[in-house]
Amino acid sequence: MFKQIFEIFKSDSLYEQALTECHEMLEIVREMFNESISSLRNSDTAEIPIDIYATDKKINEFERDVRRKVMTHLAIGGKEDIGSGLILVSVVIDIERMGDYTKNIYDLAVQHPRKLDAGSFEKTLSDMEKSTKEFLNKAIDAFKEQNIDSARELMIEYKTDIASTSNEIVNSLISGKNNDFSSEQAGALCLYARYLKRIAAHSRNLVSSIVNPFERIGYPE
Repeated sequence: MFKQIFEIFKSDSLYEQALTECHEMLEIVREMFNESISSLRNSDTAEIPIDIYATDKKINEFERDVRRKVMTHLAIGGKEDIGSGLILVSVVIDIERMGDYTKNIYDLAVQHPRKLDAGSFEKTLSDMEKSTKEFLNKAIDAFKEQNIDSARELMIEYKTDIASTSNEIVNSLISGKNNDFSSEQAGALCLYARYLKRIAAHSRNLVSSIVNPFERIGYPE
């Protein structure tokens, strides 16, 4: 759906600016994601080369600016662009939420006394991290390129891979079947698995906007 209106966006100066800001937001999220995971999993100090909180505020500012541009365009351009405006606002909300969850991962790194050891879940969690990173990168690229085929593949991949792995980790920990972890470690692992799942879910919403109408963003085609 979004692909059809992508050319309309590019032909209007306000929409073009809003799209450019969405692309900038996505690149910021990509950097935040990589640094937050590195902080939680590879460092005992949670030190990273960027200020996550300042960066998150920048994403929030971008979101508000995109909303203003869409509203201004609709006020001037008339009702015929309401659908495209709603899609763009939905997209920018998902990007902002992705930024929030990457910040949550960094918060977890700050609160956790050392790098997060997944114990018996190490391979499963490492695979999930890799899948989420690849999913996020592919989703960003698919959105920027408006690649319908990639978008459809990613929508299927989320359901069968990342979501199920997150559920497996969380269900095992909260059911009491696995007693290898302290309560603090189990809690951190549950939160981390959920954050990764939510980042992937919002990435899925992002790519679904390429193929679905507004009312079905985030749902199967």
